[in-house]
Amino acid sequence: MSTDPGTGALAARLRRAGVAEVDTSDRRRAEYSGDASLYRVLPRAVVFPRHVDEVAAVLEVCRASGVPLTSRGAGTSIAGNAVGPGVVLDFSRHLGSVLSVDPDARTAVVEPGAVLARLQRHAAPHGLRFGPDPSTHNRCTLGGMIGNNACGSRALAYGRTADNVVALDVLTGAGERLAVGAGGAAGTGSPLPARLAELTRANLAVIRTEFGRFTRQVSGYALEHLLPENRFDVARMLVGTEGTCAVTLGATVRLVDAPAATVLVALGYPGMAEAADAVPAVLPHAPVALEGIDDRIVQVVRDRRGPAAVPPLPAGAGWLLAEVPGATVAEAAVAAAAVVADAGALDSAIVVDAAQAAALWRIREDGAGLASRSSAGAPAHAGWEDSAVPPDRLGAYLREFDALLTDRGLTGTPYGHFGDGCLHVRIDFPFDKPGGTALFRGFLHDAARLVGSYGGSLSGEHGDGRARGELLPLMYSERAIGLFAAVKHVFDPDDLLNPGVVVRPAALDADLRPTRVVNHLPARRAGLALAHDGGDFAAAVHRCTGVGKCRADTTATGGVMCPSYLATRDEKDSTRGRARVLQEAVSGSLTARGWRSPEVREALDLCLSCKGCASDCPTGVDMASYKAEVLHQAYRRRLRPASHYSLGALPRWARIASLAPRLVDGLLSLRPVATAARFLAGMDQRRALPRFAPRTFRRWFADRGPAGGGTPVLLWVDTFTDHFSPEVGIAAVRVLEAAGFSVRVTDRKVCCGLTWISTGQLDTARRVLGRGLDSLAPHVRDGVPVVALEPSCAAVLRSDAVELLGPGDARATAVAEATHTLAELLARRAPEWAPPRLDGVRAVAQPHCHHHAVLGWRADEELLRSAGASVRAVGGCCGLAGNFGAERGHYDVSVRIAETSLLPAVRALPEDGVVLADGFSCRTQLDHLAARRGRHLAELLADHLPDGADRPGDRP
Repeated sequence: MSTDPGTGALAARLRRAGVAEVDTSDRRRAEYSGDASLYRVLPRAVVFPRHVDEVAAVLEVCRASGVPLTSRGAGTSIAGNAVGPGVVLDFSRHLGSVLSVDPDARTAVVEPGAVLARLQRHAAPHGLRFGPDPSTHNRCTLGGMIGNNACGSRALAYGRTADNVVALDVLTGAGERLAVGAGGAAGTGSPLPARLAELTRANLAVIRTEFGRFTRQVSGYALEHLLPENRFDVARMLVGTEGTCAVTLGATVRLVDAPAATVLVALGYPGMAEAADAVPAVLPHAPVALEGIDDRIVQVVRDRRGPAAVPPLPAGAGWLLAEVPGATVAEAAVAAAAVVADAGALDSAIVVDAAQAAALWRIREDGAGLASRSSAGAPAHAGWEDSAVPPDRLGAYLREFDALLTDRGLTGTPYGHFGDGCLHVRIDFPFDKPGGTALFRGFLHDAARLVGSYGGSLSGEHGDGRARGELLPLMYSERAIGLFAAVKHVFDPDDLLNPGVVVRPAALDADLRPTRVVNHLPARRAGLALAHDGGDFAAAVHRCTGVGKCRADTTATGGVMCPSYLATRDEKDSTRGRARVLQEAVSGSLTARGWRSPEVREALDLCLSCKGCASDCPTGVDMASYKAEVLHQAYRRRLRPASHYSLGALPRWARIASLAPRLVDGLLSLRPVATAARFLAGMDQRRALPRFAPRTFRRWFADRGPAGGGTPVLLWVDTFTDHFSPEVGIAAVRVLEAAGFSVRVTDRKVCCGLTWISTGQLDTARRVLGRGLDSLAPHVRDGVPVVALEPSCAAVLRSDAVELLGPGDARATAVAEATHTLAELLARRAPEWAPPRLDGVRAVAQPHCHHHAVLGWRADEELLRSAGASVRAVGGCCGLAGNFGAERGHYDVSVRIAETSLLPAVRALPEDGVVLADGFSCRTQLDHLAARRGRHLAELLADHLPDGADRPGDRP
């Protein structure tokens, strides 16, 4: 073995070996320095293998160079299993295919980077599914699940990943490629199976007494699979070894029948421990899943997402959620009633409605992120995350565990797979205080002794990783620990594969990622207040725990985050990747140039400031705010990009153009002028320039004269409505007057400062916004509601204004409370008014990203459905997102984002269908890419008002 090369030499060796994608940049290393755990380990290089031959080449280089190798899927491991100091192999970018599904054999062959949700989509047409389903099912990979022996809610019925693996194609640490399964390794002369069998024969008593004692015993290696009575199944034994024995190149997995129907039973108890006590009474009914939550996590959801996010629950403070199968919904409901009869609950509910059941499951699935803040608002951390005990002992274990937390002055938000005896919890270890790390270390040792006293396992599904490897001697005998080392040596004699995990583990408090650090980025003045973190930029960026929901395609369920990642599939374009780079910047570790670091600039370049993460990220990351802060600090009193002066100051240019709009449009219609204008503005030449309305909305409103009486409402006349889409404002006036309102506008032109905020010109944004709030304040003091037609402007008034000006600004707070979308105003202030009938209207709706993230689209959806329209709301972003899609260098990504959801939905819409898009940017994108005019809700309603025809002066 040669001397360990430097990073540059290592990269050169890898490329010479035929490995195409090798990245040793500081930015990339920062992105891959963490997973969903507490640990930070900087890799030397990140490799994206395109073929299994490249994987073999990487391993050979690592063996020859003495460089460790760590396999990684989605990087959602909670114990620090997917970070390493050498080469990190990311299988998710190129090796993510489902190669085949055999419905007769009920098997599938997958590459290691295949996302579980993709496998489920391939299996579903055959009535099949892969049984285990972690809460990260929409982004976790099969390779990662094999590494950690993942389970999830429905492992109760279908077993762990180990129970569903038929065969594995692996590379051992010694460089051997083996096809392993029951009986050892097929078709090979390798001595490895014989050596493994010899170890097994010499340790039968240890294996039979210490391993496989209950289903969720995941800690250590699952050596029970090597027993002769278990068919010496090497594939199943390798599941859960956390990449320390072999690199998975492919897998054949077992598929199971998907239940024809299921019903959810919610059972209420006085507390979580009492809910756990009831588990043995429910298990004989063979539920598919049996989960436990309590009022702590439910309250977190209410606080974060509003009361409407939590469906009605039975009385109690702790709940069991049991999913009961049946051939039909009616049969499942009968089985559910039997569960209720035996469960001894205070109260119960049988939930047949699929949407209501999904909302309850969503609370459970987002638990890892939602629980990342304690009830007091402090960060809560993984570390002691997924212990498990035999299910009949769970209630007693919970009581002692709660007592241990209280005794150490700690709090957590527990939940878990109660049917399997597995408990999840995040704990508010005070790492930012003296002695915090020592408290962490001491608590984990005490917790390990406690779970051991119940015959339990340190890990029930996530593996030991860096968090619990040190604790294994508290669970296993010295002989068993020695057996782990012997087995690893058979597979990986040079200890190259994921060293420091399970065998010869690193200390559990080594390599802890800074969880609350001093901001080393100098700032002359804070930009956004970041109200939820007290103005602490370091605390804000450390909200990201790495659960990776930003890597999931949630557009089918209305999600937005993270549109650029969906287009590029590059970790740097995920919210998590950006957060990791910003974390390095605030700690001063890798990004020495601070705010102006090229690593920071690259990480934020493709952030659309869509705010999707503000609502979709379970930990509450708001990357749009962070980007605005970075731009503000990086360009403060410096030359800015051209687009900041053009698109970032669009309201000013629009006001100038309104003096002679026809002349401006005429000039911009000349190709040389348009080309020069786009170049000077920093715009892509493929983008059409906006056309200014010949008469602004304000001019129309003034020319129209006073309207009749009614309840006063103030219409916020934003730049886009006033100068580009006055027809939207006119339609809104018609609708509001039909609903009994008397529409007012401010005496002078106003602006919320949105374009300055998104380009990080925060000093200017404060001044502009302040003038706008001054104009609104007298009306708001008189109790007049404000209606904003442009969703992004409404979001500024409702949210950004308070962050930008501070919660102590009475104007911002009052305006935030008074601001409504059109649908909200009609629902809340005109409940007796019935919208015009929209029967026969078929529509695709593109909720604006800020509408989704800050305001919520529920009021719009309810109004449209009550009016009889058939509406399909698409998730994701339109891809234009204000200035983003117009800027030079962003066009191609902007188009790819539109293709993820919006454009396919529009193409599938009949010609007489309606495309609803309240956002000006969304309508512009539709016009540019689909040649389809988007309609604002106000226009759709106005078109169907009873009087139908326009009144004199109703044209812009």
